[in-house]
Amino acid sequence: MIELHDLTKRYGDKLAVESLSFQVPKGVVTGFLGPNGAGKSTTMRLILDLDRPSSGSVTIDAKGYGVLKEPLKYIGALLEASASHPGRTARNHLLWLAQSNRIPVRRVDEVLALVGLTEVADKKARGFSLGMRQRLGIASALLGDPEILMFDEPVNGLDPEGILWIRTLMKQLAAEGRTVFVSSHLMSEMALTAEHLVVIGKGRLLADLPMADFIAQNSHSAVRLRTPHPEQLLDALAAESIPVQSGPEGSFEVTGGDPARLGELAAAHGITLHELSLQRASLEEAFMRMTADAVEYHAGPEAAAGQGEEHDAAGAPGSWGADWQRTRKGSN
Repeated sequence: MIELHDLTKRYGDKLAVESLSFQVPKGVVTGFLGPNGAGKSTTMRLILDLDRPSSGSVTIDAKGYGVLKEPLKYIGALLEASASHPGRTARNHLLWLAQSNRIPVRRVDEVLALVGLTEVADKKARGFSLGMRQRLGIASALLGDPEILMFDEPVNGLDPEGILWIRTLMKQLAAEGRTVFVSSHLMSEMALTAEHLVVIGKGRLLADLPMADFIAQNSHSAVRLRTPHPEQLLDALAAESIPVQSGPEGSFEVTGGDPARLGELAAAHGITLHELSLQRASLEEAFMRMTADAVEYHAGPEAAAGQGEEHDAAGAPGSWGADWQRTRKGSN
């Protein structure tokens, strides 16, 4: 387990990490999220003792990294794909790491096979593609068969097959009871991989909770309905005082609605439904909402205007469905 205790790091006048405290539990993939400049890379470097904190501390299984005699047997990390020496072969890169941490030489060939680099084991790293260097970095992290793994942007440079492979690998490592801590900007990939999230912004902790809870707390869900008889549906919803907004392509959306109840209501009024579906917010939407005040660099007004237009098209308050209900209530 990784534990951070009031971790703070200053670079001159810049406060990169401020009083950061959280635990990375065993047995689940923990995603580490934050906008650019949030302090994620600094935090991971502090965990690995590659930089010294201004105050606070980090423990790895209740020990400081600096006291670990053979650290690769405790924690393996991929922070940069270019960390290998370009003049060394893949095998020699792993071999010197193994010898420096008293890891059996046979483990070198095992991890080369695991990451799919056996055929290029004796080629120098300078000729590797980004994806191949990424696989070599993952092999380095796995070399000591550690209980704790840290990955920074692990899918960077990988093809679709490689992305599926690393996603499956991280889940498998967590299922074995290991600690897996992964940072990524790819929200869609994180949503498929992580079960727990730690989110920081401007060096401060914003959230530390399960993925499902994070999405639920920072977004809304809605039930989407589509029917060839929109007037009847709106009358039925208005009669039950159920607020509705217009959705995309002629549909309607009931925020926080119960699909079963809405389906039964439509059936009771003899209304044909072509769609009745629960719309859940994505991790990306929840993340954007959570970190809106922690983004260091914002897009210009043109981007903001485009977002507003998209919101209106998706059914903002005051849309056609709401207007219809107000009109119908006024005429009754």
